[in-house]
Amino acid sequence: MTEELGKIEKPAAESFKEARKLYLVPLLFTGEDAPAEYIEKFNRYWEQIGQHISNQESKVGKVNRVYHEQIPLGGDEGIEMIEKLSPASCQLTKEKCQNGAVLEATELADLTYESIDWERCLLIGFLSQKVAQMVSENYRQSSRKRYEHIAGRIDETLLANEVAVLFIREGHMVQFPQDIEVFSVAPPALDEIHRWLRERSSTDTKGEPEEE
Repeated sequence: MTEELGKIEKPAAESFKEARKLYLVPLLFTGEDAPAEYIEKFNRYWEQIGQHISNQESKVGKVNRVYHEQIPLGGDEGIEMIEKLSPASCQLTKEKCQNGAVLEATELADLTYESIDWERCLLIGFLSQKVAQMVSENYRQSSRKRYEHIAGRIDETLLANEVAVLFIREGHMVQFPQDIEVFSVAPPALDEIHRWLRERSSTDTKGEPEEE
């Protein structure tokens, strides 16, 4: 079961003391050329993520383990990889590790790179329907294996009564073990970003010239 923190009434700490707990954090990115208004929302989002997790730690205990998509290594080597991929989530990861949490190797490099490559192929587009179907099927299969591995790593390493954080992009298909209480961390800034992206997409579409 997945619940959203910040959007629903949070259950009393006593109700899930015995379960393994996982905070699911949507992994958002930004680039150097991102508009200032997006960067402002992006920074506010990560500030709110940190506050949400800290608030929960004060109620149910500190984070014991950190998992991060696209990271096949744990410890300091993994942190170096996160720094290059996502400085914002890396900052939170460092904070939790400094407080005693362990960064776990979350993925297999080969599976991750295979899935990314098939996804890139899909973005190119195809003239042949046959090729498009083949690439799409290969992407689905590699993604399924990748998500199964992530779920397996969490199940293997997250011990009874422990608390963990998983940073992963929205739209993932990870099926978590039933005995893990999963809470989606969804601060107000996430809705703001979604709304901003929808409005921007709508404006861009309206601005396209009509075909003659």
